[in-house]
Amino acid sequence: MQATAIAQPNIALIKYWGKCDLGRNLPAVGSISVTLKDLYTEVSVTLSSDRLQDQLLVNGSENLPMLARISACLDSVVGENRARALIESSSNFPIAAGLASSASAFAATTVAAASAANLNLGTDELARLAGLASGSAARSLYDGFVELQNTAETISVKSIRDTESWPLQVVVAITEVGPKATGSTEAMEISRATSPFYDSWIDQQEQDLDVARLAISQQDFGSLAAIAEHNCLKMHSVMWASRPSMMYWNSATMRCMQAVRQLQEDGHRVFFTIDAGPQVKAVCVSEDVDAVAEALANTDGVREVMTSGLGHAARLVNPS
Repeated sequence: MQATAIAQPNIALIKYWGKCDLGRNLPAVGSISVTLKDLYTEVSVTLSSDRLQDQLLVNGSENLPMLARISACLDSVVGENRARALIESSSNFPIAAGLASSASAFAATTVAAASAANLNLGTDELARLAGLASGSAARSLYDGFVELQNTAETISVKSIRDTESWPLQVVVAITEVGPKATGSTEAMEISRATSPFYDSWIDQQEQDLDVARLAISQQDFGSLAAIAEHNCLKMHSVMWASRPSMMYWNSATMRCMQAVRQLQEDGHRVFFTIDAGPQVKAVCVSEDVDAVAEALANTDGVREVMTSGLGHAARLVNPS
């Protein structure tokens, strides 16, 4: 009873921030993301009746802080009376640092657990189960440009454009490698309870989704760039105005944003987006990727630059 799955992180262009139902982990708003190709998390799940408890190894080391969430994910997929599991996870990018590592980890865990338990679950059901563990994980069950539509009862996820028809590139500037001080779920609840901008954020999201969806359908890079940056900065404004204020950026984050602004002035087609962390993701057209990567690599405070195309959905490795 063992299976291995791989999943890519996804980068939200139209963000979600906040929960409408914390118990069921339902996002308060819809979102649109791109699934990456060259960043990944691989998870192996081994179910054994001989085991007395679950064990989680992340990049070869035992990870007790994350074990409870992983065990709850397995309970949701396999059932609470399941055999205990050894879960082995490895990623080729920094985890818990604003790079959607939880999305790829829980997407891969869900797919691997279902296979290890010999469950024949469709993609929609796998996405729902992954979303119970991490709201953004549901999007990693799909490839290319992905929309998560939110309702009061459940989530609905679908690909709205494939990876080949608009092959954008994402350049990730790593400005800090440690875990963030405040996890996203806790931060979202603080914002919901204290930020004076939170209600406006919720009210304006549908308009942002409409603009982004149309831009993607028409391959209108300029319109997508404008709405993605606007949506990103609104989300962080909600965080900054919370009590206590949540500031995930560092000085290198700001310098990267300035570097992207300079690239735009020089005629390159690129825009930035930033999740709940200090890393900057620069989305660009293929012909500008080298210039964008070079500019960010030469930005003071950037530790590493990673480049990725758009990728595919979470999937089994060497399925039988």
